Amino acid sequence: MSFSDTVVDIVIPVLNEEEQLEDSVLALRTFLHEACPYRWRIVVADNGSKDRTPQICQDLKARFPGEVDFIRLEQRGRGRALRTAWLNSDADILCYMDVDLSTNLRALPPMLAALIHSDYDLGTGSRLMHGAIVTRQWKREVISRIYNMIIRLMFWNRFRDAQCGFKAITREAAHKLIPQVKDNEWFFDSELLLKAERQGYRIFEVPVEWIEDLGTTVNVAKTAWQDLKGLARVRLGG
Repeated sequence: MSFSDTVVDIVIPVLNEEEQLEDSVLALRTFLHEACPYRWRIVVADNGSKDRTPQICQDLKARFPGEVDFIRLEQRGRGRALRTAWLNSDADILCYMDVDLSTNLRALPPMLAALIHSDYDLGTGSRLMHGAIVTRQWKREVISRIYNMIIRLMFWNRFRDAQCGFKAITREAAHKLIPQVKDNEWFFDSELLLKAERQGYRIFEVPVEWIEDLGTTVNVAKTAWQDLKGLARVRLGG
């Protein structure tokens, strides 16, 4: 793929994000103009928002035609939003990042380059690699490390951080792998990486600078329990 021919979709899954959505999209758009040598499109995937998020999405799409797009799902679930956006995209490379932009955008160009110019199939940010800079509460740090240790003990996987909300995949790999992923919520990331590695897909990890969003509404305990059930299902061949 040449620079001029490659198309990249960056998907931002959102749920009731009227407070920070516009600022995040504008910051991402500015970064892409300055640092992304490929053709790109920002796709906001709204999964069931009840606030002003859908209207903000429509406004951004109207302000930046061809640069910002919007899809709406009535059912909730981050995995469901990514599945829909990625499988309906015609882009060569499919990315996603969390709306809070907790991961510093400087990690995006090397991850894209690995998929476009090398033979990697997936890319993921890592908060556990040497070189990563992470700022978050000790509770979430401990839970994350324990979760990734459990994955390593169960699967002997090579990737270090399953849950970082900063990933990319080639369109070819996405169309083969995503139909195999059963989870439609937070475990989607882990299941995708585990099934990809099991089938011989090459995964590129890039150390990231990551700052926790203290305003997140994610229920850590509930999500962790669902993730553990997902690991058991995948381990048993589900």
